Amino acid sequence: MVKTKIAVLVSGGGTNLQALLDAQQSGALTAGEIVLVIASNDKAYALTRAANAGVPAVVCSRKALGSQAAFEAAISQALAEHGAELIVMAGFMSILTENFTSQWPRRILNIHPSLIPSFCGKGFYGLKVHEAALAYGVKVTGATVHFVNEVPDGGEILLQKAVDVLPGDTPEVLQRRVMEQAEWKLLPQAAQMISEEIGREKAE
Repeated sequence: MVKTKIAVLVSGGGTNLQALLDAQQSGALTAGEIVLVIASNDKAYALTRAANAGVPAVVCSRKALGSQAAFEAAISQALAEHGAELIVMAGFMSILTENFTSQWPRRILNIHPSLIPSFCGKGFYGLKVHEAALAYGVKVTGATVHFVNEVPDGGEILLQKAVDVLPGDTPEVLQRRVMEQAEWKLLPQAAQMISEEIGREKAE
């Protein structure tokens, strides 16, 4: 079976990228292969993770490129050059417009650190999600993998996993538990699922 070519979009530390790389290494992700990492800033530690794994990486900075259109064009060009068939957003902090997302229907995955529709949408990212969950007093949170469309966190849900909120949790402690128990498991699983789907379509 020919592997589906995956591009991973990152903005920061790249722990979810690492989970994908580890899944590739361990044989949990067999239907897809990470062929490219795109970072929205040149300081992202995810670039180091890509280099360590021997995966080509490029930086597309909206600030440096000057406009959303130029930013999305640069991403599109990099994807085309590497023949990417599936995009996985792993802690990618930039919103992509409908111009971009409409070209990739059911081909962009994102992981969000809550059980959508709770604590999601514009302004809910990183620690802010966990701060909101704790402030609200929920007993269960988790992570969601969903397809990306033009609405922030608005695409169809693919996978979810619940994680308990424990007494005394801080946002940082909760963030770590959600990553370990949900995000790092769900994202490789979703990438495998959709890579298999793309593989079947190509074989038809």
